[in-house]
Amino acid sequence: MDEKPKRIILSEEQKRSRRARSIAIALALGALAVLFYVVTLVKGPAVLNRPL
Repeated sequence: MDEKPKRIILSEEQKRSRRARSIAIALALGALAVLFYVVTLVKGPAVLNRPL
């Protein structure tokens, strides 16, 4: 019971793949944030003047 679980060691190819995937996710998230910002600017202040 005192044995520690063995850690997984990634190969260099797996590390590169993980980094590329992380960068792709970050770029997609950034693009989505920019898209929301641009849409808000295009709609202008009218986006806040809506009936409740």
